Amino acid sequence: MQVWGIRLFFIVASAASCYIIYDGAPLVTLIGLIASLLLVGAELCLQVSILRGVIASLIGLSIGLLISIGILHLFSQLDNNLKVIIALGISYIGLVTGYRLSITIPLSPVLGSDSPAENAEGTAGKAKNNFKILDTSVIIDGRILEICQTKFIEGTLVIPRFVLNELQHIADSTEPLRRNKGRRGFDILRALQNNPALEVEITEEEVPHLPEVDAKLVHLAQKLDATIITNDLNLNKVAELQNVKGLNINELSNAVRPVVIAGEVIQVLLLKEGKEPNQGVGYLDDGTMVIVEEGKPYIGQTLNVEVTQMLRTSAGQMIFTRIKENEVDIDEQQDMRPYSRSW
Repeated sequence: MQVWGIRLFFIVASAASCYIIYDGAPLVTLIGLIASLLLVGAELCLQVSILRGVIASLIGLSIGLLISIGILHLFSQLDNNLKVIIALGISYIGLVTGYRLSITIPLSPVLGSDSPAENAEGTAGKAKNNFKILDTSVIIDGRILEICQTKFIEGTLVIPRFVLNELQHIADSTEPLRRNKGRRGFDILRALQNNPALEVEITEEEVPHLPEVDAKLVHLAQKLDATIITNDLNLNKVAELQNVKGLNINELSNAVRPVVIAGEVIQVLLLKEGKEPNQGVGYLDDGTMVIVEEGKPYIGQTLNVEVTQMLRTSAGQMIFTRIKENEVDIDEQQDMRPYSRSW
């Protein structure tokens, strides 16, 4: 609200100055009032991405025209055709430069406030790189809520409007599975916003010159000097190539899974066949895949297996095992034991 007081003071001061300087001339006072209103309106428009590009382009064009006028004044002996070419060229360079600066320089780098002035005041003590941008995949996944509740992630969670639009598109899908994912994503966002310990901001920042959501996320992260939180491995790699830090929830999940070593015995329920002949596949409680050599005949049974190797990949963790010695023999002996009943 403080910045609105400054704006109001500027408008009143402009009108009062014109009134005093021109001895109370009403027309000049009105012109001063209108000019100040237009300046404040232009400053507000600079916070809207589309209008910001238009205004910045016009400013660049004006500067280009002024520079060309100065150059042509110094070299007045030039041919008229050459003068026109120089004026058009410099004006075009000014126009393009203004637009490029509007999409690369963050005029409002801190989100959730009324203006850049308020943003600067509200975050003077915040650390750098304290914004975390959430992409659609990590919102739908839902684990971000539990991770934030454990306070392992600090700073402001930023949800761009174009991510909300993509989430809305998923929620409106005719496919039940996609529709449920979209609705789950909105439930997760609501839970994040309702948590008083978390700072969640929705930004209207748009990147109109980039059609893909992933490209928009990387560009916005560069503008805000932010970190992207995602489950998308490809987005993570693209971000790293452009010097944008990415946090992958799947990598975090793999890192905190229990570590097993060769020779350790674990218990697993075999659920399906493996890719290789006679392999059986099961899963631990945390989702880690367990591959059991010679386990195909025992699908549907719970076995004690011995770890032979553990493999970490970008997709997750896999544990290779073999059936523990005497495990099958004991089970077969119990199955062959004659039925008896004590009275």
